[in-house]
Amino acid sequence: MLWIGLDDTDMPGTPGTGRIARELAAWLAGQFPIFGVTRHQLLQDPQIPMTSKNSAAVIHLQANGRMGLEDLATAVAARVCQNVALGSDPGLCLAREVPDPVVAFGRRAKQTVLSTGEAWALIPRSGLILKELGGNGGGVIGALAAVGLAASGNDGRFNLCGQMRELTGIVPAAAILAAGVTQICAVSGETITDGLVDTRGKLRPSLVEGHPTLWVEPDGGRWVAVRRD
Repeated sequence: MLWIGLDDTDMPGTPGTGRIARELAAWLAGQFPIFGVTRHQLLQDPQIPMTSKNSAAVIHLQANGRMGLEDLATAVAARVCQNVALGSDPGLCLAREVPDPVVAFGRRAKQTVLSTGEAWALIPRSGLILKELGGNGGGVIGALAAVGLAASGNDGRFNLCGQMRELTGIVPAAAILAAGVTQICAVSGETITDGLVDTRGKLRPSLVEGHPTLWVEPDGGRWVAVRRD
C-alpha cells in the first residue's frame, strides 16, 4: 500500500480537502488501483487554524512500483497545487512504509497541538516524503498525522471505497458488501451478511484492521448505518 496524505487545502466556501482527495484519486486511478480515500479527525482546538472540523484525508493507493516515490510526489504535488484554495496552507505526505513514530505522531495529533517542527523532525531517515505546498506550510502536520493514522489500519472513515457512493437509501446488505465494503458489523459485535440497511444518505465505513467496515445498529426490522471515526 502507498498512502498519500493531504491537509489544509481549502478555505471557507471552497471545496474541502476530502473532495480534493477524491478528485486526486480519480486522476491517479488512470495509473494505479485505488483502495480508497479516508477522512481522519484531528484535534479541534482554538490554537489550530481550521476551515471547519480539522480533518485530513488520505488516499490509499495500491502502487505497483511503476513509478518511484519521488517522481510520484512531484506529479501529485503539481496536481494538488492546481486545485488548492488561495490562502490555504496545504501539506502533502507520501509513504510506502510508515514507521511507528509517525503512527504515534498521528495519534498525538488527535489529542494535542503539534508543530511543524515536530513533523519535520520525523522525516529524516523515515523514507517518507513531506512537502509544503503553499502558505505557511502548516498542512504538513495534518498530512503526516493522517498518513500515520491510516497506516495504523484502525482510524478514520472512508469517503470513497469501491462503488459505495452509488448506494443511497435502503439497500440489501449483500449490495453493500458487493460495492467494496469488507464487512458489516453491528455495534453489539455480531457480523451482518443479510437484511436491509438504511444508508442514511451516504455510506461512510470505518477503517478497521485495514478493512472498510460498516457499523450498523438495529432499527425495527432493518439495520441503520452508524458513522464512527
